[in-house]
Amino acid sequence: PNKPTVTLQPSWTQIYSGETVTVRCEIQGGEGAQWTYEWRAAKLNTPPTSNEYRIIRATESDSGGYSCRGRRDYFFTEWSDIITLTVSYKPKAKLRADNTAVPVGGSVTLTCSVNPSSSSGWKYYWYRDEKSSEALTTQDAVFHSNGQISVSQEGLYRCRGGRGNPVYYTEYSQEVQINKTVTVSGADSSSSPVWLIVRLVCGVSLIIILLLLLYLCRQFKYLCFTRSIQSESHSPGSSTNHGVNQNETHEYNSLHPGQ
Repeated sequence: PNKPTVTLQPSWTQIYSGETVTVRCEIQGGEGAQWTYEWRAAKLNTPPTSNEYRIIRATESDSGGYSCRGRRDYFFTEWSDIITLTVSYKPKAKLRADNTAVPVGGSVTLTCSVNPSSSSGWKYYWYRDEKSSEALTTQDAVFHSNGQISVSQEGLYRCRGGRGNPVYYTEYSQEVQINKTVTVSGADSSSSPVWLIVRLVCGVSLIIILLLLLYLCRQFKYLCFTRSIQSESHSPGSSTNHGVNQNETHEYNSLHPGQ
């Protein structure tokens, strides 16, 4: 038979603490024979003799190379090539929003990812509001490619990744607050209803102030004009009285010449 091959189920070599993975030894061409299997692995103090080695709730100590060979009676196959398994700490999903304000009639796109990018097999789950444990459905959002959705409702959003069977979940991502806005996407914010109301109030207030100033100004001119007339009519040395006195003197001199 050919040299054995070591495979993983699931097939990714980058796994995380708490995940379950099965290491399998396959001998092509040796089907139907009664094989006993030998394993080389750092943590296997008592290596199994079956063709599968199941790691339940992996830890960092499970990291390392795995290889196997088959034995039947006195016949041994070659050792398989080594497959390296890497176990890391439980990851945390990362959430990114292209905008935190939902435009009127529009939506905001959210993207969820798990680092490092070399890890694969993730399916993403979305949640709104901090205490909600129910994942969003197509009634709550528009699902695009895996890891990306569009939402039009405001709220506190978060996500996490999951893979395998049973499903292994990452830590929740950081939370992102999405709010609604009254401005139309791409439009000048000065044309929003709020600004229009502010402008209207300011315009009306300015008109009222101008009318009040005009009224006060007219009243002030009327008072000044009235006072001027009164002061002229009561003046003891006015030019009118002076003219009357001169006429009376001229008439007196005409009637009594020489005096």
